[in-house]
Amino acid sequence: MNIILIGFMGVGKSAVGHLLASELELNFLDTDELIEKTEGRKIGEIFALDGEPYFRQVETETLKTLQDYDNFVLSTGGGVVLKEENVALLKSIGPVVLLKADSDIIYGRIKNEKHRPLLEVADPKAEIVKILESRDPYYSKAADYAVDTSKLTPEAAAKEIIEWQRSKSN
Repeated sequence: MNIILIGFMGVGKSAVGHLLASELELNFLDTDELIEKTEGRKIGEIFALDGEPYFRQVETETLKTLQDYDNFVLSTGGGVVLKEENVALLKSIGPVVLLKADSDIIYGRIKNEKHRPLLEVADPKAEIVKILESRDPYYSKAADYAVDTSKLTPEAAAKEIIEWQRSKSN
């Protein structure tokens, strides 16, 4: 069994993913960490030196390597759903769960983080709203299930996903 977590930065994919993996006795994988390990450099550096299109291609290649593995929770980068090929790969790996949150909540969670290349702009809060609006249709189309983490702890979000997964299995 695999579970794929998608959603914008700051919605809790890593925190919820670690809890899910622990609770379900699965491994935890993060596409951004896998890319950094493969490339030997940070995501911000990849964006700065090679651009987003190159990063997205590496992201696709990373997903292809996961198709033959099982028993993991996968946290994905926020833009993974922008390529149809990626969505098809994700769905072939496991059910896709969208974590989402209100833009104000997201901003509050990530405003002090320094490793967010897409938010290195004059008004990051406005940029969050703009990117969310453009990505929402992609997220909705890709998701098999959605959890709004705006008012949930990571533990509560993980519990909701586990309950959904178990009801799906019955």
